[in-house]
Amino acid sequence: MEPALIVLGRFQPFHNGHASMISAAMSFLGVDDSDLPLRICIGSSQAEQSLDNPWSAEEREQMIRVWLDGYDAEIVHVPDLGDPPNYVRHAEKFHGPPGMIFTTDEGTSELYRAADWFVVESDLINRGDWQGWRIRATMQMLSTVSEEDAIIAALSINIPQEVVQLIVENGWHHRLFYMGTGGEPVG
Repeated sequence: MEPALIVLGRFQPFHNGHASMISAAMSFLGVDDSDLPLRICIGSSQAEQSLDNPWSAEEREQMIRVWLDGYDAEIVHVPDLGDPPNYVRHAEKFHGPPGMIFTTDEGTSELYRAADWFVVESDLINRGDWQGWRIRATMQMLSTVSEEDAIIAALSINIPQEVVQLIVENGWHHRLFYMGTGGEPVG
């Protein structure tokens, strides 16, 4: 695997913050006139289904691909290691050798810099709303709502429209119904 500009995230779910970061990475590649490909890395790819990880790596890849709408980016799955100091060398087995990483996360920047990667840092945009846990909590509350238009309207505030459509069409938001504490239905 050749070096690339990588973007790393869990994408649980793919939301507007991720879309903003990947758009900025695509712009960076265009401005930099780089020959590096864009490689999107889905972290926690092996995680068991839970409230923090309700979608499989394959489902998250579908979310990203529907948003990319044909843009030529590679997508790879990177399982967790649970050992931050050795994470980058582990992740390189899945996303390739040192190239560049585009990130908004300070901890990720530090890990990759320590492993001799070129790091491009971008500012977080709308961090107050575009947080995976907050979006999952909203989806969990909506999991008992049966009116599709209401679900789409509520989710479209923080998730790209085409991703919302994919989630709703597949009923992926309903799985959060039983993922409350103690296995009790939410709502």
